[in-house]
Amino acid sequence: MADGAAAALTRRSRGRNLRVMERTFFVIGALLAFAAVALGAFGAHALSGRLAPDRLNVYEVGVRYQMYHALALLAVGWATGRFPGGAAVAAGWAFVAGIAIFSGTLYALAFGAPRWLGAVTPIGGLSLLAGWLLLAWAAGRA
Repeated sequence: MADGAAAALTRRSRGRNLRVMERTFFVIGALLAFAAVALGAFGAHALSGRLAPDRLNVYEVGVRYQMYHALALLAVGWATGRFPGGAAVAAGWAFVAGIAIFSGTLYALAFGAPRWLGAVTPIGGLSLLAGWLLLAWAAGRA
C-alpha cells in the first residue's frame, strides 16, 4: 500500500513539474516574441538610417531568428505536457541558449562589437539546431 501511495505522489509531482515547464516555456517564448517585435520595429524605424546596410542586415537576421525560435518555445511549451521524458524540456533550454548566443552576438556585432565575437555565433546556431533535434526526438518517442 505504501508503494502505491508513493508512486501516486511521484506521478502527481511529475505532473506539476511538467505544468510548470509548460508555463515557463510559454512565458519565455511570449516575452522573446514581444522583444523580437519591439527590436524589429526599433531596427526599421530608428536604425535604418544610423547603421550601415551590412550591419542592419546582421541585426535583422538576429531579430528574425529570435522570432522563429520564440515561436518554437511556444511549441515546446505545448510539447512538454504531451511527450514523456526530458527531451522536450531540453529542447526548450537549447532554444533559450541558442537565442541568447546566436541573436545576442548578432545584435552586438551590428552595434560594432569586436569581430572575434562572430566566432561565438555558430555556437548559438548549434544550440538552435540541437533544440530542433531534441524536439523531434521528443515527438518521435511519444
